[in-house]
Amino acid sequence: MREKLRKIGKNANGMAQSVAVGVVTGLFAGVVVTLFNVLFEDAEAFSRGFYIWFAEHPAFLPLLFIALFAGAVLIGGVMRVLPYLRGSGFAQTEGATRGLFRFRWYEAMTGMFASSLFVVLMGLSGGAEGPSVFIGGACGDCTGAIFHRGDRRFPITSGASAGLAVGLNAPLTGIIFAYEEAHKKFTPEVFVCSFSSVAVAIVVRSLLFMGMGLPEEPYLSAFSFPQEIELMFCLYALLGALAVSLVAVLFYYLILWLHKLLGRVRFWKGIGVYLFPFLLAGSCGLLSVYAMGSGRAVILGAAEGTLTFFGLPLWAALFCLLLLRFFVSAVNTGAGLPCCASVPMLAMGALIGAMLRSPFIGMGMDPACGDLLIALLMVTFFTAVVKAPVTGIVMTLELTWQFSFLLPAIICAAVAYFVGDIFRTEPLYEVLLEKMRDDITKRAV
Repeated sequence: MREKLRKIGKNANGMAQSVAVGVVTGLFAGVVVTLFNVLFEDAEAFSRGFYIWFAEHPAFLPLLFIALFAGAVLIGGVMRVLPYLRGSGFAQTEGATRGLFRFRWYEAMTGMFASSLFVVLMGLSGGAEGPSVFIGGACGDCTGAIFHRGDRRFPITSGASAGLAVGLNAPLTGIIFAYEEAHKKFTPEVFVCSFSSVAVAIVVRSLLFMGMGLPEEPYLSAFSFPQEIELMFCLYALLGALAVSLVAVLFYYLILWLHKLLGRVRFWKGIGVYLFPFLLAGSCGLLSVYAMGSGRAVILGAAEGTLTFFGLPLWAALFCLLLLRFFVSAVNTGAGLPCCASVPMLAMGALIGAMLRSPFIGMGMDPACGDLLIALLMVTFFTAVVKAPVTGIVMTLELTWQFSFLLPAIICAAVAYFVGDIFRTEPLYEVLLEKMRDDITKRAV
């Protein structure tokens, strides 16, 4: 009996410590990741402004490309010194949560913070959610060191979950990430550390937004959703999901092909590979500012029907912007830039959804469901590439702040997953994690 009581007490102490680590991690990650996301949006807005200025003053274009050249060399140097910063942030963090990677938290946090902001400031396409996960994981690693935790996997998990929750303002998505992506299993300790850190981090985010006078709003604030949907809408969602999934599979294989191709670039000791994404992004940014940044402006513009491209009809403008973002995002991810492709994936899904909206309405779809179709196809693209259906479904609900669209969300996620299986795709971040481990091993040798 005493042995059982001693065991219960030990488990209770372990859970109490996990809660304490989660709370401290949530406080730390909530502050740092919120600051990062606010600065990320400011950097994105600033870069759009100076690209518009250069487009209006072509005589100064050589200065822009000189700056892009210098930026590529600078980022290449940082990636050579800190190779684990290469990539979106998801793959590295998942590796750390499983004990496959170790990094010094202060280098990881400051390095990803600065390099991701610099990349988006230079006008490249990338989202803040992957770096938010990585920065949050580094905060968790710091907390684990403070609490003298020999096993840092759970503190890193709690920080990563808090980072994703703060980055998307989606607490449930952050918690699901801990199970479906980080550890690939459900355990009480994973739940305790992720739940406590996410809850505290979201409260910290809300308080900081209130203190800075920033609005708290859904990620898809410009979208309008129907109160009720007809069952027939599920058919249109199914057709749209099939189309988007095929494009997403093509995007997946293009990333892997570019990763292999650009991995062979060795001039300037591998630093020269970053010239390709920087110069490509600069050229595309001059064509349209919608080719830059995370893609949230593209998502909102797709819903409102306000996207333009050299005066072309709306469908042609949407198609051209889709091509730009498709190739720019693939090159950035293939080259291993420290920025995430998740929101750019959502933007590509939104562009395809906006292209299908008018034909589907002509076929009989309720016009009130147009924005809902876009929202569902956004997450379909994400799910087809990342192959995380539960995360995709929960993300749909949280990005819209609507919980009555569960059936079409499940249909779209299932279609995305099965289409990926047909074409033999693996979860993108799992594949990139394995390639990163091989690359770091070769560098060490």
